Amino acid sequence: MSLGFRISGRIDKPAAEVFDAVVNPKKLSGYFTTIGGASGPLVAGEKVIWWGEIPVEIEEVTPDRRIVLRWDAEAPADGKPSYKTRIEMTFDPLEEGGTLVAIVEEGWREGESGLRKSYLNCEGWTQMLCCMKAYLEHGINLRDGYYRSEMRGEPAREAQV
Repeated sequence: MSLGFRISGRIDKPAAEVFDAVVNPKKLSGYFTTIGGASGPLVAGEKVIWWGEIPVEIEEVTPDRRIVLRWDAEAPADGKPSYKTRIEMTFDPLEEGGTLVAIVEEGWREGESGLRKSYLNCEGWTQMLCCMKAYLEHGINLRDGYYRSEMRGEPAREAQV
């Protein structure tokens, strides 16, 4: 059995606009990959860099509906090979014009390390949805100055998500 989670949130914007806020690197860098940005748009079969250092493989993109990504679960340690987790984002239009965004990440190996990383990424994806909502609905970047390293003028180091 592998570890995983599912989160979701409602954004009061049409699915096409919410989807574009994820695939468009300029928009994504405005509320999520704020330190180091996103190197390019999400295109199936391509690889982009988030936060200036995290490689993200784009497996599938269905316009305005679904994105599937893969990235390293954790750095290899103790002679164990690295492995990737799978992230699936869905964008479901709601009758009143909003969008329900769901994010599923799965594939961590059982054990303390996998459990710890899955919790950290669950926190990160939840923050991403909150930041996207504030950015799209109100034009606010919640991550600006959020990390301690930004407050002290140190080089920025964020968690993977």
